Amino acid sequence: MPNQIAVVTGAGAGIGRATVRMLASFGFDIALLGRNEERLADAVAELSGKQIRLLAIPVDVSNAEMVKAAAERVESELGAITVWVNAAGLSAIGPVLSLDSDTIQRVTEVTYLGSVYGTQAALACMRRRGTGTIVNLGLSHALRGLPLQSIVAGAHAALTAFCDSVRPEIRSLSDRIDLTVVHLPSINTPRLGWSRNKTGHSLKPFGKIYEPEVAAHAITQAVFGHHREIWVGASNILPNVISSIAPGLREKFMAKYGFKRQFDSAPYEEVQDSFESSVPGAFAAHGPYEAIPYREKGRNALMLTKPLRVGLVVGLSVLTFLLTRKKKHRA
Repeated sequence: MPNQIAVVTGAGAGIGRATVRMLASFGFDIALLGRNEERLADAVAELSGKQIRLLAIPVDVSNAEMVKAAAERVESELGAITVWVNAAGLSAIGPVLSLDSDTIQRVTEVTYLGSVYGTQAALACMRRRGTGTIVNLGLSHALRGLPLQSIVAGAHAALTAFCDSVRPEIRSLSDRIDLTVVHLPSINTPRLGWSRNKTGHSLKPFGKIYEPEVAAHAITQAVFGHHREIWVGASNILPNVISSIAPGLREKFMAKYGFKRQFDSAPYEEVQDSFESSVPGAFAAHGPYEAIPYREKGRNALMLTKPLRVGLVVGLSVLTFLLTRKKKHRA
């Protein structure tokens, strides 16, 4: 039986690089898409001992024609695409009034439209056979509503809504194509160091930080598990419940603590961002932060699929209501 063929965008570093490694461990042939040719070559060389085929294609995912051409090249040189993972993204962090229109447009083009174009290209190929899996990335509830990240949050929210709308289209055609969104907490990748920083402070990831292999594991579960959505990390549960029953309370919390918990104690230095071109350097999957690792054996980060998440949220909401009611009766 021939190997399955996966396409991963943003494959040179971060979550994309970790996903390439994990899919390779399952025997996938992989097309690596990204802007930085040197890092793509490093990723290919890293896997040279595997008995798989690898194809590196330099692509800017904000260019729809380049993404479409890359998909056709993969089908021509490797074969039928069965998995497509959109892991490319771009971040701008700062008060919304500090972000100019070019910055907002570029983040939207890469993070939102890049994933839309990837989804379109993947669907066009997969519809020829009526089967496949497409994975897009979203934000965990712990990161939603985070101040200073309005443009990134908006791009991911738009992508989630886009997927919700496309799924019925796929179903109406009776295709067996899964379109999954994996909602991630903070991940220890180099990307934060490449972000456009308009805060005047050194930055650090918000909340619990996980190694990129945790994200790659969730993406692999999406590939094999036929899920609509996957939420990574137990930190999703409480913010989801609070947002559901008392959204104003969470906003107050974010207004008080959401800013300073993104600021690092290190002195601020202005560094090159990745907006105009890819930042040079031998970056791979990991960033510089201490993070919760992925374990091949033993306990790992909690992963919530849609049914489990709904059950937990409903159960916690009912419990909260009953406890509140009991206190009122005592009073």
